[in-house]
Amino acid sequence: MELTDPHTLVLDEATSLLDPSTARHAERAMAAARADRTVISIAHRLHTAHDAGRVAVMEAGRIVELGSPADLIAADGPYAALGRSWHGA
Repeated sequence: MELTDPHTLVLDEATSLLDPSTARHAERAMAAARADRTVISIAHRLHTAHDAGRVAVMEAGRIVELGSPADLIAADGPYAALGRSWHGA
């Protein structure tokens, strides 16, 4: 494995300074670079987590939920509450 072809990518707030529409375009453009890799994406925006295979929700430095976005919505816990507040509900 070369440094220029890593197995794992860590993206820490990679799109935090972009508006949501531009961030989605950037995420789509990065899709090819993420293919066949493990990606750990640290984000505060829910749209970043939407396409994740697994999401870890943290509160006060502790993981309070772990699962797919759909499973976390169905569980109606902190992730679902964030989604409702994000959408103004």
